Amino acid sequence: MDRVILHSDINACYASIEQLYDSSLVGKAVAVGGDAERRHGIILAKSEEAKRAGVKTGMAIWEAKQRCPQLIVVPPHFERYIYFSRKVQKIYADYTDRREPFGLDESWLDITGCVRAGSGAKCAEEIRQRVKRELGLTVSVGVSWNKVFAKLGSDYKKPDAVTVIGRDNWREIVWPLPVDSLLYVGRATERRLRGMGVRTIGDLAAMNRSWLRSSFGRHGETMYDYANGLDGSIVLREGEYPAAKSVGNGTTTPRDMRSRADAMPVIVSLCESVGARLHKIHARALTVTLELRDARDLSWISRCATLERPTDCVRELIDVSLALLDASHCWPQPLRSLSVRAERLFFSADEQMDVFTDFNRLDRQRRLDAAIDSLRARFGTGAVVRGAVFADPDMALPLAQEEYTFVRKPYEGLDSAADM
Repeated sequence: MDRVILHSDINACYASIEQLYDSSLVGKAVAVGGDAERRHGIILAKSEEAKRAGVKTGMAIWEAKQRCPQLIVVPPHFERYIYFSRKVQKIYADYTDRREPFGLDESWLDITGCVRAGSGAKCAEEIRQRVKRELGLTVSVGVSWNKVFAKLGSDYKKPDAVTVIGRDNWREIVWPLPVDSLLYVGRATERRLRGMGVRTIGDLAAMNRSWLRSSFGRHGETMYDYANGLDGSIVLREGEYPAAKSVGNGTTTPRDMRSRADAMPVIVSLCESVGARLHKIHARALTVTLELRDARDLSWISRCATLERPTDCVRELIDVSLALLDASHCWPQPLRSLSVRAERLFFSADEQMDVFTDFNRLDRQRRLDAAIDSLRARFGTGAVVRGAVFADPDMALPLAQEEYTFVRKPYEGLDSAADM
């Protein structure tokens, strides 16, 4: 028997929540972004009306207003987004304990065999109506037998819709879609595929699997499987974590970073998030990777450092990330985005002793990290904030939320991005 997988996506999540708090914004082109008075403010999210006018996430505010002169830009309120995300999750919990969030606004649900759920389409429709009635938000829900096609279904009709991709219609729906609609096919991969004459998911599905592996590595095989409906990945239960190969966190900042001082609170917040997740899964990392996105041409560069021993200490993650930044970037060239990733994870509690490491200092640092984690778990992520974060709260505070941490799965591409 096939599984029944739903993918539910809150439509224009951030902008829709802002419209709930200010009814004068309803029906208007709204974007969530940095300070509109600052020339280098960035669009973080947009309403459906703004999207139709050509506004895109990551676009500079001045450029967005050129495309949409009537655009209204409001500052982000991440505490609101997290609050509503949790409310939506409570609705999902009435149907299944297999719920896997994908950012704040998206979730997979496995309702296979759930008595209350009924058919997948019926369950999806009930969830859609409940979210609208109880929270005032709309969701688009995809229904299929695998996670990849369920997500394609939620993207297929927006806003406020249900799409079923079944065994009887998946080729007609999925294969004509642009190849970059497929999960984890980002810009760089899409450009390479287009150079090979691959423009649709159907084109990709018709490729030779072995040839794709020779061209893209294991990711090539994964893309082939996804395009042919062969995804067998499970939906995790609440509190479960996939076997992690790396743990990372990245962000596009509300305005471009033009100095080390601009980047400092961003890196501190990212490293705190990565460190907290390492503590949660009881892992230590031997390699730290810093990724920088140039604000001028939106290109990425990646730099990494291998440590003498695996670490889970936030202070060490910060120091290594700053050293990588200093060695790889020339200011005042502006940066648009930053990400920090901890790789080559070790899960053993044993630690190799050596004569060069100050293990007393290391133990004090770990006990400090544990105390901070405990206080934040009890009183919220804002209960303890490092001094560097206060240097520029507009840049750093949104990053302190645990929900922004992601665990990179073995099959994940290098150029995927979410667009809220």
